[in-house]
Amino acid sequence: MRGRHWSRRDVLKATTALAAGALFAEPTRAAAPPPSAVTPELIAAARKEGKLSYYSALELNVGERLGKAFEAKYPGIAVRVERSGAERIYQRIAQEQASGINAVDVANSTDPAHYLDWKAKDWLAPYLPDDVAKYFPADQVDPDGTYATSCGWLETIGYNTNLVKPGEAPKSYADLLEPRWQGKIVKGHPGYSGAIMTATFVLSRELGWSYFEKLAQQKVLQVQSAADPPKKLLLGERAVMADGNDYNLLLLKDQGKPVDVVYATEGSPLIIVPSGVFRNAPNPNAARLFQSFFFSIEGQQLLVDEFAHRSFHAQVKEKPGHPSLAELKLLKSDPAAVLAQSEEIKARYAKLFKV
Repeated sequence: MRGRHWSRRDVLKATTALAAGALFAEPTRAAAPPPSAVTPELIAAARKEGKLSYYSALELNVGERLGKAFEAKYPGIAVRVERSGAERIYQRIAQEQASGINAVDVANSTDPAHYLDWKAKDWLAPYLPDDVAKYFPADQVDPDGTYATSCGWLETIGYNTNLVKPGEAPKSYADLLEPRWQGKIVKGHPGYSGAIMTATFVLSRELGWSYFEKLAQQKVLQVQSAADPPKKLLLGERAVMADGNDYNLLLLKDQGKPVDVVYATEGSPLIIVPSGVFRNAPNPNAARLFQSFFFSIEGQQLLVDEFAHRSFHAQVKEKPGHPSLAELKLLKSDPAAVLAQSEEIKARYAKLFKV
Protein backbone atom coordinates (compact mmCIF):
# COMPACT_ATOMS: atom_id res chain seq x y z
CA MET A 1 0.00 0.00 0.00
CA ARG A 2 1.11 3.54 -0.70
CA GLY A 3 1.42 6.17 1.98
CA ARG A 4 3.08 6.42 5.29
CA HIS A 5 4.83 3.37 6.75
CA TRP A 6 3.44 3.01 10.25
CA SER A 7 5.66 1.67 12.99
CA ARG A 8 4.91 1.20 16.65
CA ARG A 9 6.88 4.33 17.41
CA ASP A 10 4.06 6.26 15.72
CA VAL A 11 1.56 5.02 18.27
CA LEU A 12 3.47 5.01 21.56
CA LYS A 13 2.02 8.34 22.68
CA ALA A 14 -1.44 6.83 22.45
CA THR A 15 -0.49 3.80 24.48
CA THR A 16 1.92 4.95 27.20
CA ALA A 17 -0.97 5.14 29.65
CA LEU A 18 -1.48 1.40 29.38
CA ALA A 19 -0.41 -0.61 32.38
CA ALA A 20 2.91 -2.39 31.92
CA GLY A 21 1.43 -5.60 33.26
CA ALA A 22 -0.36 -8.65 31.92
CA LEU A 23 -2.22 -8.52 28.63
CA PHE A 24 -5.67 -8.38 30.15
CA ALA A 25 -4.80 -6.53 33.36
CA GLU A 26 -5.41 -2.96 32.23
CA PRO A 27 -8.12 -1.01 34.06
CA THR A 28 -11.57 -1.29 32.55
CA ARG A 29 -13.09 1.87 31.13
CA ALA A 30 -16.64 0.55 30.84
CA ALA A 31 -18.71 -2.42 31.80
CA ALA A 32 -18.00 -5.51 29.74
CA PRO A 33 -20.76 -6.41 27.30
CA PRO A 34 -23.12 -9.24 28.20
CA PRO A 35 -22.34 -12.63 26.63
CA SER A 36 -23.73 -12.96 23.11
CA ALA A 37 -25.35 -16.14 21.88
CA VAL A 38 -25.63 -17.11 18.22
CA THR A 39 -29.26 -16.34 17.40
CA PRO A 40 -31.35 -16.86 14.26
CA GLU A 41 -31.44 -13.08 13.95
CA LEU A 42 -27.63 -12.82 13.95
CA ILE A 43 -27.33 -15.58 11.36
CA ALA A 44 -29.92 -13.93 9.12
CA ALA A 45 -28.21 -10.54 9.38
CA ALA A 46 -24.83 -12.12 8.63
CA ARG A 47 -26.24 -13.91 5.57
CA LYS A 48 -27.67 -10.63 4.34
CA GLU A 49 -24.13 -9.18 4.43
CA GLY A 50 -22.89 -12.34 2.71
CA LYS A 51 -19.19 -11.99 3.42
CA LEU A 52 -16.47 -10.99 5.85
CA SER A 53 -12.80 -10.08 5.76
CA TYR A 54 -10.56 -11.97 8.17
CA TYR A 55 -7.02 -10.63 8.66
CA SER A 56 -4.91 -13.42 10.11
CA ALA A 57 -1.32 -13.97 11.17
CA LEU A 58 -2.05 -17.67 11.59
CA GLU A 59 -0.62 -19.78 8.79
CA LEU A 60 -2.60 -19.58 5.56
CA ASN A 61 -3.78 -23.19 5.71
CA VAL A 62 -5.10 -22.61 9.24
CA GLY A 63 -6.95 -19.44 8.34
CA GLU A 64 -8.41 -20.96 5.20
CA ARG A 65 -9.50 -24.13 7.05
CA LEU A 66 -11.29 -22.01 9.66
CA GLY A 67 -12.93 -20.05 6.87
CA LYS A 68 -14.09 -23.18 5.05
CA ALA A 69 -15.46 -24.71 8.26
CA PHE A 70 -17.39 -21.51 8.95
CA GLU A 71 -18.74 -21.38 5.39
CA ALA A 72 -19.87 -25.00 5.67
CA LYS A 73 -21.72 -24.25 8.91
CA TYR A 74 -23.21 -21.01 7.63
CA PRO A 75 -23.79 -21.33 3.84
CA GLY A 76 -24.15 -18.05 2.04
CA ILE A 77 -21.39 -16.22 3.94
CA ALA A 78 -17.99 -16.09 2.26
CA VAL A 79 -14.79 -15.62 4.26
CA ARG A 80 -11.94 -13.72 2.61
CA VAL A 81 -8.73 -14.61 4.41
CA GLU A 82 -6.05 -11.93 4.30
CA ARG A 83 -2.96 -13.67 5.63
CA SER A 84 0.35 -12.00 6.45
CA GLY A 85 2.91 -11.67 9.22
CA ALA A 86 1.65 -9.96 12.37
CA GLU A 87 3.82 -6.88 11.85
CA ARG A 88 2.54 -6.50 8.28
CA ILE A 89 -1.08 -6.81 9.44
CA TYR A 90 -0.44 -4.19 12.12
CA GLN A 91 0.99 -1.76 9.57
CA ARG A 92 -1.80 -2.43 7.07
CA ILE A 93 -4.58 -1.79 9.56
CA ALA A 94 -2.89 1.43 10.71
CA GLN A 95 -2.65 2.61 7.10
CA GLU A 96 -6.28 1.72 6.38
CA GLN A 97 -7.60 3.42 9.50
CA ALA A 98 -5.55 6.55 8.83
CA SER A 99 -7.03 6.69 5.32
CA GLY A 100 -10.57 6.12 6.50
CA ILE A 101 -10.69 2.70 4.85
CA ASN A 102 -12.86 0.20 6.73
CA ALA A 103 -11.85 -3.14 5.27
CA VAL A 104 -11.13 -5.44 8.20
CA ASP A 105 -13.93 -7.26 10.00
CA VAL A 106 -11.97 -9.59 12.31
CA ALA A 107 -8.23 -9.51 13.02
CA ASN A 108 -6.13 -12.29 14.46
CA SER A 109 -2.55 -11.34 15.41
CA THR A 110 0.25 -13.34 16.94
CA ASP A 111 1.40 -10.20 18.76
CA PRO A 112 -0.94 -9.41 21.70
CA ALA A 113 0.56 -5.92 22.00
CA HIS A 114 -1.38 -4.94 18.88
CA TYR A 115 -4.65 -5.24 20.77
CA LEU A 116 -3.47 -2.81 23.42
CA ASP A 117 -2.93 -0.21 20.70
CA TRP A 118 -6.14 -0.97 18.81
CA LYS A 119 -8.17 -0.84 22.01
CA ALA A 120 -6.56 2.44 23.08
CA LYS A 121 -7.55 3.90 19.70
CA ASP A 122 -11.12 2.61 20.16
CA TRP A 123 -10.89 0.55 16.97
CA LEU A 124 -12.24 -2.66 18.55
CA ALA A 125 -15.91 -3.44 19.15
CA PRO A 126 -16.97 -4.97 22.48
CA TYR A 127 -18.26 -8.45 21.72
CA LEU A 128 -18.21 -11.41 24.11
CA PRO A 129 -19.17 -14.78 22.58
CA ASP A 130 -21.06 -17.10 24.91
CA ASP A 131 -18.28 -19.70 24.89
CA VAL A 132 -15.69 -17.13 25.94
CA ALA A 133 -17.81 -16.06 28.90
CA LYS A 134 -18.53 -19.64 29.96
CA TYR A 135 -15.35 -21.59 29.23
CA PHE A 136 -12.32 -19.28 28.99
CA PRO A 137 -10.19 -18.24 31.98
CA ALA A 138 -10.51 -14.57 32.92
CA ASP A 139 -6.82 -13.91 32.26
CA GLN A 140 -7.37 -14.74 28.58
CA VAL A 141 -10.28 -12.33 28.11
CA ASP A 142 -10.13 -8.55 27.89
CA PRO A 143 -12.18 -7.10 30.79
CA ASP A 144 -14.05 -4.87 28.34
CA GLY A 145 -14.77 -7.75 25.98
CA THR A 146 -12.95 -6.33 22.97
CA TYR A 147 -10.72 -9.36 22.38
CA ALA A 148 -9.80 -12.77 23.79
CA THR A 149 -7.17 -15.44 23.22
CA SER A 150 -8.23 -17.57 20.27
CA CYS A 151 -5.33 -20.04 20.55
CA GLY A 152 -1.70 -20.38 21.53
CA TRP A 153 1.53 -22.34 21.07
CA LEU A 154 5.17 -22.30 22.13
CA GLU A 155 8.31 -21.06 20.44
CA THR A 156 10.85 -23.83 20.86
CA ILE A 157 14.14 -25.37 19.87
CA GLY A 158 13.93 -28.23 17.38
CA TYR A 159 16.17 -30.51 15.34
CA ASN A 160 16.33 -32.86 12.37
CA THR A 161 16.69 -36.40 13.69
CA ASN A 162 18.57 -37.53 10.55
CA LEU A 163 21.25 -34.93 11.24
CA VAL A 164 21.31 -34.90 15.04
CA LYS A 165 21.05 -37.87 17.38
CA PRO A 166 18.53 -37.38 20.22
CA GLY A 167 21.23 -37.74 22.87
CA GLU A 168 23.30 -35.03 21.18
CA ALA A 169 20.49 -32.54 20.58
CA PRO A 170 20.60 -29.18 22.39
CA LYS A 171 18.55 -29.17 25.58
CA SER A 172 18.77 -25.45 26.35
CA TYR A 173 19.30 -22.06 24.76
CA ALA A 174 22.77 -22.07 26.26
CA ASP A 175 23.55 -25.25 24.31
CA LEU A 176 22.90 -23.43 21.02
CA LEU A 177 25.97 -21.31 21.66
CA GLU A 178 28.31 -24.30 21.51
CA PRO A 179 30.80 -24.21 18.59
CA ARG A 180 29.42 -27.46 17.13
CA TRP A 181 26.22 -25.69 16.07
CA GLN A 182 27.92 -22.94 14.08
CA GLY A 183 26.43 -22.79 10.59
CA LYS A 184 23.72 -25.31 11.51
CA ILE A 185 21.03 -23.07 13.04
CA VAL A 186 17.94 -21.42 11.55
CA LYS A 187 15.63 -18.87 13.22
CA GLY A 188 12.77 -16.45 12.57
CA HIS A 189 12.83 -12.64 12.47
CA PRO A 190 11.10 -10.30 14.98
CA GLY A 191 10.65 -7.64 12.31
CA TYR A 192 8.23 -9.90 10.42
CA SER A 193 6.75 -12.33 12.92
CA GLY A 194 4.77 -11.26 15.97
CA ALA A 195 5.50 -14.61 17.60
CA ILE A 196 9.25 -14.16 17.11
CA MET A 197 8.95 -10.57 18.40
CA THR A 198 7.37 -11.93 21.57
CA ALA A 199 9.98 -14.68 21.87
CA THR A 200 12.82 -12.20 21.36
CA PHE A 201 11.41 -9.93 24.07
CA VAL A 202 11.02 -12.84 26.49
CA LEU A 203 14.46 -14.33 25.88
CA SER A 204 16.24 -10.98 26.03
CA ARG A 205 14.52 -10.44 29.38
CA GLU A 206 15.35 -13.90 30.71
CA LEU A 207 18.81 -14.45 29.19
CA GLY A 208 19.98 -10.93 28.40
CA TRP A 209 21.00 -9.49 25.04
CA SER A 210 24.35 -11.17 25.51
CA TYR A 211 22.62 -14.40 24.48
CA PHE A 212 21.65 -12.92 21.11
CA GLU A 213 25.08 -11.34 20.70
CA LYS A 214 26.64 -14.80 21.00
CA LEU A 215 23.95 -16.48 18.89
CA ALA A 216 24.59 -13.97 16.09
CA GLN A 217 28.16 -15.31 15.88
CA GLN A 218 26.83 -18.79 15.03
CA LYS A 219 26.29 -18.05 11.32
CA VAL A 220 22.53 -18.38 11.68
CA LEU A 221 20.28 -18.82 8.65
CA GLN A 222 17.74 -16.01 9.01
CA VAL A 223 14.16 -16.57 7.79
CA GLN A 224 10.97 -14.56 8.31
CA SER A 225 7.99 -16.39 9.76
CA ALA A 226 7.98 -18.54 12.89
CA ALA A 227 6.66 -21.28 10.60
CA ASP A 228 9.78 -21.19 8.42
CA PRO A 229 12.41 -22.78 10.74
CA PRO A 230 10.53 -26.11 11.01
CA LYS A 231 10.34 -26.24 7.20
CA LYS A 232 14.10 -25.75 6.93
CA LEU A 233 14.63 -28.57 9.43
CA LEU A 234 12.38 -30.89 7.44
CA LEU A 235 14.31 -30.16 4.25
CA GLY A 236 17.60 -30.77 6.04
CA GLU A 237 18.84 -27.28 5.19
CA ARG A 238 19.70 -26.77 8.85
CA ALA A 239 20.12 -29.27 11.66
CA VAL A 240 18.72 -27.16 14.50
CA MET A 241 16.24 -24.30 14.93
CA ALA A 242 16.72 -21.67 17.62
CA ASP A 243 13.06 -20.71 17.52
CA GLY A 244 9.94 -21.69 15.61
CA ASN A 245 6.41 -22.90 16.26
CA ASP A 246 6.23 -26.13 18.21
CA TYR A 247 2.99 -27.14 16.49
CA ASN A 248 4.71 -27.45 13.10
CA LEU A 249 7.18 -29.94 14.53
CA LEU A 250 4.49 -31.83 16.46
CA LEU A 251 2.45 -32.27 13.28
CA LEU A 252 5.46 -33.33 11.25
CA LYS A 253 6.52 -35.78 13.95
CA ASP A 254 2.98 -37.23 13.99
CA GLN A 255 3.46 -37.92 10.26
CA GLY A 256 6.71 -39.78 10.91
CA LYS A 257 8.96 -37.01 9.59
CA PRO A 258 12.55 -36.75 10.92
CA VAL A 259 12.06 -33.82 13.30
CA ASP A 260 11.63 -33.40 17.04
CA VAL A 261 10.80 -30.65 19.52
CA VAL A 262 12.94 -29.48 22.43
CA TYR A 263 11.29 -27.55 25.24
CA ALA A 264 14.34 -25.75 26.62
CA THR A 265 15.35 -26.19 30.24
CA GLU A 266 15.13 -22.41 30.70
CA GLY A 267 11.49 -22.52 29.60
CA SER A 268 9.71 -21.81 26.30
CA PRO A 269 8.07 -18.52 25.26
CA LEU A 270 4.28 -18.84 25.30
CA ILE A 271 2.60 -17.26 22.30
CA ILE A 272 -1.03 -16.27 22.71
CA VAL A 273 -3.07 -15.24 19.70
CA PRO A 274 -5.98 -12.88 20.39
CA SER A 275 -8.86 -12.15 18.05
CA GLY A 276 -11.13 -9.12 17.93
CA VAL A 277 -13.97 -7.60 15.90
CA PHE A 278 -13.36 -4.08 14.57
CA ARG A 279 -15.76 -1.31 15.52
CA ASN A 280 -16.10 -0.05 11.92
CA ALA A 281 -16.27 -3.52 10.40
CA PRO A 282 -17.97 -3.36 6.99
CA ASN A 283 -19.78 -6.63 7.80
CA PRO A 284 -20.43 -6.37 11.55
CA ASN A 285 -22.91 -9.21 11.87
CA ALA A 286 -20.85 -11.66 9.85
CA ALA A 287 -17.83 -10.58 11.89
CA ARG A 288 -19.59 -11.35 15.18
CA LEU A 289 -20.86 -14.68 13.89
CA PHE A 290 -17.34 -15.64 12.78
CA GLN A 291 -15.89 -14.59 16.15
CA SER A 292 -18.45 -16.78 17.92
CA PHE A 293 -17.59 -19.71 15.67
CA PHE A 294 -13.86 -19.16 16.20
CA PHE A 295 -14.27 -19.46 19.98
CA SER A 296 -16.84 -22.28 19.93
CA ILE A 297 -15.90 -25.81 20.93
CA GLU A 298 -16.16 -26.74 17.25
CA GLY A 299 -13.72 -24.08 16.09
CA GLN A 300 -11.35 -24.55 18.99
CA GLN A 301 -11.21 -28.35 18.74
CA LEU A 302 -10.49 -28.00 15.02
CA LEU A 303 -7.42 -25.89 15.85
CA VAL A 304 -6.19 -28.49 18.33
CA ASP A 305 -6.94 -31.63 16.31
CA GLU A 306 -5.83 -30.50 12.87
CA PHE A 307 -3.12 -27.95 13.62
CA ALA A 308 -1.78 -28.83 17.11
CA HIS A 309 -2.55 -25.34 18.42
CA ARG A 310 -3.36 -24.92 22.12
CA SER A 311 -6.84 -23.83 23.22
CA PHE A 312 -7.88 -22.18 26.47
CA HIS A 313 -11.48 -23.45 26.07
CA ALA A 314 -12.21 -25.58 29.15
CA GLN A 315 -14.06 -28.26 27.17
CA VAL A 316 -11.45 -28.75 24.46
CA LYS A 317 -9.28 -31.87 24.73
CA GLU A 318 -5.56 -31.88 23.94
CA LYS A 319 -4.48 -34.11 21.09
CA PRO A 320 -3.09 -37.44 22.42
CA GLY A 321 0.70 -37.52 22.55
CA HIS A 322 1.06 -33.74 22.63
CA PRO A 323 2.23 -32.20 25.92
CA SER A 324 -0.28 -29.89 27.58
CA LEU A 325 0.66 -26.40 28.66
CA ALA A 326 0.37 -27.54 32.28
CA GLU A 327 3.23 -30.00 31.73
CA LEU A 328 5.67 -27.41 30.40
CA LYS A 329 7.74 -24.54 31.79
CA LEU A 330 6.27 -21.43 30.20
CA LEU A 331 7.92 -18.06 29.72
CA LYS A 332 5.14 -15.49 29.56
CA SER A 333 5.33 -12.13 27.89
CA ASP A 334 4.33 -8.58 28.86
CA PRO A 335 2.53 -7.14 25.83
CA ALA A 336 2.59 -3.54 27.08
CA ALA A 337 6.36 -3.74 27.45
CA VAL A 338 6.67 -5.41 24.03
CA LEU A 339 4.70 -2.54 22.51
CA ALA A 340 6.97 0.02 24.14
CA GLN A 341 10.23 -1.77 23.29
CA SER A 342 9.51 -3.28 19.88
CA GLU A 343 11.24 -0.68 17.73
CA GLU A 344 14.35 -0.95 19.90
CA ILE A 345 14.18 -4.75 19.75
CA LYS A 346 13.93 -4.78 15.95
CA ALA A 347 16.75 -2.29 15.53
CA ARG A 348 19.04 -4.07 17.97
CA TYR A 349 18.29 -7.46 16.45
CA ALA A 350 18.90 -6.24 12.90
CA LYS A 351 22.24 -4.77 13.90
CA LEU A 352 23.38 -7.96 15.65
CA PHE A 353 22.31 -10.38 12.92
CA LYS A 354 22.97 -7.95 10.06
CA VAL A 355 19.52 -8.49 8.59
